[in-house]
Amino acid sequence: MSWTSANLGLIAELTLEHLRQSLPPIAYGLLLAVPLGWVAHRFRRVRGLVLTVTGVLYTLPSLALLPLLPVVFGISALSPLNLVLALTIYAVAILVRSVADGFDSVDDDVRRAAVATGFGPLRRFWAVELPLAGPVILAGLRVAAVSTISLTTVGILIGVTNLGYLFTNGFQRRIVEELLAGVVAVALVALVVDLLLVLAGRVLLPWTAAAGGSSRARLATTGGHG
Repeated sequence: MSWTSANLGLIAELTLEHLRQSLPPIAYGLLLAVPLGWVAHRFRRVRGLVLTVTGVLYTLPSLALLPLLPVVFGISALSPLNLVLALTIYAVAILVRSVADGFDSVDDDVRRAAVATGFGPLRRFWAVELPLAGPVILAGLRVAAVSTISLTTVGILIGVTNLGYLFTNGFQRRIVEELLAGVVAVALVALVVDLLLVLAGRVLLPWTAAAGGSSRARLATTGGHG
C-alpha cells in the first residue's frame, strides 16, 4: 500500500484546515482592497503612494512578517490568526492595483450617463462602476487566491498545521511520496478555488461572457485578424 492511499484521511483533514486558513484572507483582502483601490483611482495625487505602499507590502518576507505581527497586534505568534493577518496583507498587496485598474477601465461616458439619469455617487458606485470593474477585479482576485493558497503552507513554520505539514514531515522522514502528495494537494485546492471563482464570475458578471462571445463571433467573421 502506498503512503498516499494509507493516509487519505490525513490529507483530507489537512486540506479542510488549509481551506479554513486560506479562504478568510482572500475575502478580507478583497474587502480592504476595494476601498483602497477606489481611492487610488479617484484621487490621482495619492494613487502613487497607495500603490507603492501596498506593493512594498508584498515584498516583505513571510518569515519576517510572521514574527512581527504578534508584536504589533498583541497576539500569539503560534495563533492561526497570525497567519490569517499575514495572508490578508499579501492579498491586499496583490488586489489593490487590480481594483484600481478595474475602476480605471470604466468608460467616463458611462459614468456621465449614470449621473445624467439621476444616479447618486453611492448608487453609481454599486450599480455601475463596481460591476463594470468586476472582470478586472476578478482577474486579480484569481491571482490573489492562488497565491494565498500557496503561501498558507508557511504556517507550518510557526506551528499552524495545514498542508504544509506534508512538506516538513515528508522532508524530515525522507518520504518523497508525502512531499509530492502535499504539492498535488495544494495545487488541486488552488485549481478548485480558481474554477469556483470563474464560475462565480459567470454568474455575477454574465455580461462578461456575452461580450467575450460577441468578440469571438466578430473575429470569426473577419478571419481572426484585427
